[in-house]
Amino acid sequence: MDLKDQLKNLFPDHKPTEEEPKKDLDKDIWMQEEPIICKYEKRKGKPTTILEGYTGADEDFKKLAKELKTKLSVGGSFKENSIIIQGDYRDKIMKILQEKGFKVKRVGG
Repeated sequence: MDLKDQLKNLFPDHKPTEEEPKKDLDKDIWMQEEPIICKYEKRKGKPTTILEGYTGADEDFKKLAKELKTKLSVGGSFKENSIIIQGDYRDKIMKILQEKGFKVKRVGG
């Protein structure tokens, strides 16, 4: 007797419901024709990766920033229409954005 059978015995009136599929962030974010600029800078002696050039809504860019920070497990922020990621993650960020369908242009270094 497995767990499902035991639960059916305990709760005979329960009808299982289907789980809602998770929303995919890729479909919510607006895609653009121009490339997103991915550049490297040192600010106060610390390396940072900066993404600029997104022409969609700020909310979409903020969602993208949150997703990148989560996938890379790093800190960062969204300021003045640019995403600032702590550390030099240009290659990883470019790969993630290209998988989503964005065009990315590497600038500097």
